[in-house]
Parts: sequence; structure tokens; C-alpha cells
Amino acid sequence: MTVVHRLLPTSDDLAASESVTDAELERLYDYPAELTRPWVQVNFVSSADGAVSVADRSEGLSHPADKRVFALGRDLADVILVGAGTVRAEGYRGVRARELRTERRRRLGLSELPPIAVVTGSCRLTPDDPIVTDTTVPPIVVTTTEAPARRKADLSAAGVDVIEAGTETVDPKAALAALAERGLLRVNCEGGPHLFAALIAADAVDQLCLTVAPLLAGSGPGRIVAGTPSPVPRSLRLDSVLHEDGFLMLRYRRAARPRS
Repeated sequence: MTVVHRLLPTSDDLAASESVTDAELERLYDYPAELTRPWVQVNFVSSADGAVSVADRSEGLSHPADKRVFALGRDLADVILVGAGTVRAEGYRGVRARELRTERRRRLGLSELPPIAVVTGSCRLTPDDPIVTDTTVPPIVVTTTEAPARRKADLSAAGVDVIEAGTETVDPKAALAALAERGLLRVNCEGGPHLFAALIAADAVDQLCLTVAPLLAGSGPGRIVAGTPSPVPRSLRLDSVLHEDGFLMLRYRRAARPRS
């Protein structure tokens, strides 16, 4: 197992050693207790110059330590939220059971495995896609009322939970409300850039987990946010910094809002 080291926080309530145990990672990255609304964490990896991919995939930017944190995000979530473009580019399948994941989720009182909710305004997903055929837990598709009815019907017939959230484009707040109705409050978003931009514009991001790879990708690849503009910048607070082999794993939380 890769050894991750902690730079921040340095308070006494965490173990004094530099290496970070699974228990400490879980404590750092866990969701707030007793949630009453959807709480959204976004996971991204980028190069030092901001690229979101190498050769159209995030794999070229990753590291075992980053993968450990990425897996933890899935372990702690009620649902994985991801855009259809990322599903296609990364070859998504359902979340797999593994010993640590099973133990952790049972201990925390979570479902056996989290479903993956795919956001696609035009419902461009088919019953033959691996995200539908190669999974233990049926996926959720978040789409629109204007998406082709035949596509939605085919997915429903294949056991997919189809949610309509918006007319022509997916409304992030409506999507999150529909997930909340299903008891899915711990939301782990794995991209892509357009979905991230929509969540920022809707002021729906509570935590950003950003891994910075020690790599210059150069021009060409997109950046971690693209598409919908945000009306104002969203302030964040840096809560933890982990590092290994030059990779930085940064965890930002929504900054406290001033009382009115």
C-alpha cells in the first residue's frame, strides 16, 4: 500500500505520525453527521498546469495515493454523480465490492454499494452500455423532460432509475433534490468539467478534493471546469493537504457564510 503523508491539519486531534492511516483518511474525508440536505463533494485530478486529462483520460495524471483517496470517496458516499461524457471517456462500470469497502460501509450503516447517477440532458445512454450491464447496483440516469422518450423507456425497461430534472438541460438543484428523495444525501461527484461548472453555478459544491499531479501537460487538454459560467466566485477553505511522490491531495470546503 502506498504511504500518504499529511501536511495539514497539524492539530493534536490527529495522530502525530506523518503517515496517514485508513482511519485518519476516513476521518478527514467523511461527510458531516446527520445530514438533512444533499452534501456534494467533487473529486478531480489535474496536472500542475491545470489539465484534466492526458490522451483524453485522467489515468495519466493519477497515482496510487490519489486512487486511494478516490476509492475512499466512493466508500463514504450514498451515490456517485458523474457526467455522461466522463462515463464514456473513462469506460465506467458499476462500483465494485472489495473487502475494505464492504467493512467500511457496513460499519457506517451505508448501503452495500453506492449507485452511479449519470447526468445526460439528451439521455445518451443505452441499455447495452457497461454502466448498465456490468454493475451490481442498477444505475440512475438524470436527464430532462425533452430527452427522447424512447431512450428513457428503454433504460427504464433495463432496470435503470430514470430521473427527469429540467426541461432542456439538467437542473443541478432539481437533480440533487430527486436524489435526496431517494435518501441519497452523501453525493460524490467524479466529473466531468461541465457537470462541475453547473454545480458551481448552482452554488451546490460543499467540498472539492483536488489532486495536483507533478506534470506539465501543455496546451490542448481541457481544464477541470468548462461550460456554465458562475455568477460570482465561491470561497473555499483549505482543510487538509496530503502528499506522496510529488502529488498533492488538497481538500477544500465551502467557506462559512457570514451571518445576515
